[in-house]
Amino acid sequence: MAMFEGLSEKLQATFKRLRGKGKLTEADVSDAMREVRVALLEADVNFKVVKELITRIKERAVGQEVLESLTPGQQVIKIVHEEIISLMGGTESKIQVSSKPPTIIMLVGLQGAGKTTHGAKLAHLLKKQGKHPLMVACDIYRPAAIKQLEVLGEQVKVPVFSLGQVSPVKIAGESLEFARKNGNDVVIIDTAGRLHVNEELMDELSNIKQKVSPHEILLVVDAMTGQDAVNVAEAFNNQLGLDGVILSKLDGDTRGGAALSVKAVTGCPIKFAGIGEKIDALEVFHPDRMASRILGMGDVLTLIERAQQNFDEKKAREMQEKIRKQELTLEDFLDQIKQLKSMGPLSSIMEMIPGMGKQLKDVQIDENEFKKAEAIIYSMTVEERRKPILIKDSRKKRIAKGSGTTVQDVGKLLKQYEQTKKMMKQLSGLPGMGGTGGKGGIKKGKKGKKGRKGGQGKKPFTKFPFPF
Repeated sequence: MAMFEGLSEKLQATFKRLRGKGKLTEADVSDAMREVRVALLEADVNFKVVKELITRIKERAVGQEVLESLTPGQQVIKIVHEEIISLMGGTESKIQVSSKPPTIIMLVGLQGAGKTTHGAKLAHLLKKQGKHPLMVACDIYRPAAIKQLEVLGEQVKVPVFSLGQVSPVKIAGESLEFARKNGNDVVIIDTAGRLHVNEELMDELSNIKQKVSPHEILLVVDAMTGQDAVNVAEAFNNQLGLDGVILSKLDGDTRGGAALSVKAVTGCPIKFAGIGEKIDALEVFHPDRMASRILGMGDVLTLIERAQQNFDEKKAREMQEKIRKQELTLEDFLDQIKQLKSMGPLSSIMEMIPGMGKQLKDVQIDENEFKKAEAIIYSMTVEERRKPILIKDSRKKRIAKGSGTTVQDVGKLLKQYEQTKKMMKQLSGLPGMGGTGGKGGIKKGKKGKKGRKGGQGKKPFTKFPFPF
């Protein structure tokens, strides 16, 4: 199940009925708000939060401006969208960076929430932003916790400071001196957790806080625990004073209640969201984008950002030239598959395209098809990849055997390749794809103006790293 799927479906169904009405009455708004209330409660949103949210929406939605509007249904959706954004904090909440390095980030949370993993994910994200982080192993109780952090440190190429089984307060204190000497401008302290909030845990965390005076105390909490996540956040905030929350497993079978409740209940903004198991599966939390996803409006900005992160400008220019000359090979096809895979699960990518998530609701997207395609292409010779026309029946049998697939699978891939090539041929004449507007394209007018006669001429296509 996709993130917020149940809530999203119910809200979209409610709003579809509102859109179908030419004129809204107060009774229509009340009925719609009743359905919204039920949908939010079923998504495990805190009942007090739901009550306040519905009251605010209803007050705005029954105003003359909405009821007398030409598109009242859309006006109500706009209000709900704005209120959900406000509920989750309004705008992106950034890390508070110290004017005098290092910036100290203390990660806290219960055992099993994913502190250590998300510490490495955060270090990886900050490193990509040009920072030089240091991870600190202050969990001396959980077996292999220090080793886990060291392995993750090697994976993301970030140093790990450890003193072994000594006082966590001492480790945290000495890590700052190490960071200053070695030019680390961010220190991420991985603290110990417990199975539940208790006095012993809070005392230790309070002592670490007093010793290092962190600029950010971030709680890592499992989104799949629903309201329990909000209760944990409230307990930690009362004891330590949190600066923000990292919601892990937001990509899982979660009803979304924690994401919608935590800011309203605790006052602590969600700063990051864990969206997968890979080390780069951590995103800055944007309330406006999340609200758009919940309401089925897509999230094009995040999609573009993901594409740009995995975007190789040199390769894109080479690809654009090949498309223009109609020289797309199976090696290029393989490159595009790799870049598409690097952006995350295909299902999550599709959800970001407005309207696409709903269309693909009952479509099973098999990520293994990518692996199969890669295996088939890797089983070809270099000549076959560059000249697929050479692949006849005998070669198909050899490729199928080498890739552990069937002759039909090989034929299917070649057909997809030919269809993509044909599509590229059609697109090559369009402005923005490097064409000058040949047959079927848009011709360049005398003055080069935009419009039916005025194309944009040759302009490299650099929006997305894949052509299909």
